Amino acid sequence: MNDQIITDQELVHRYIAGDHSSLEKLINRHQRKIFSYILIIVKDKHLAEDLFQDTFIKVINTLRAGAYNEEGKFLPWVMRIAHNLVIDYFRKSKRMQYVDKQEDYDIFETLNMFEDNVEDRLITDQIHSDVKSLIKYLPKEQKEVLIMRHYLNQSFKEIADQTKVSINTELGRMRYALINLRKLAEDKSVILTK
Repeated sequence: MNDQIITDQELVHRYIAGDHSSLEKLINRHQRKIFSYILIIVKDKHLAEDLFQDTFIKVINTLRAGAYNEEGKFLPWVMRIAHNLVIDYFRKSKRMQYVDKQEDYDIFETLNMFEDNVEDRLITDQIHSDVKSLIKYLPKEQKEVLIMRHYLNQSFKEIADQTKVSINTELGRMRYALINLRKLAEDKSVILTK
């Protein structure tokens, strides 16, 4: 049977069943696309090679652990792993800045602190995505004030007028929204800084 006719899913099943050559076929099939993606972002061939290897180590470990979710396609799943490893690399690299996690630390202020290069945009996009995924867990009133303030750029007076509560109530809701976001990020091991 021609290897190009065998689906990625079938190769994954064969690998899990013990056919190690199936993983090699998957890597060969998608190597150029995954490696190119990593290289375009990191702009360093040796680093891209390391991250490519790390990507497939993670793929192998996930497949062996039986944690691969078949809902998605294999390539987008591997690309997401590569994407996350690149972000982790940039977060851990010397470009990372320390943000003091005091009680009044505002996640949204950190999003504006960094210069506008490819690495920073990539990480900032991931942080925005992570924050949006956490916001849905907030109580309704906290979610409302946070969205109106940070995504609709409304003043606390405008928010108070629209919601028919005092400015102090909205300020309190915002404070609790930010505290709860930090707790959610910690609970779900989401890194909201670069």
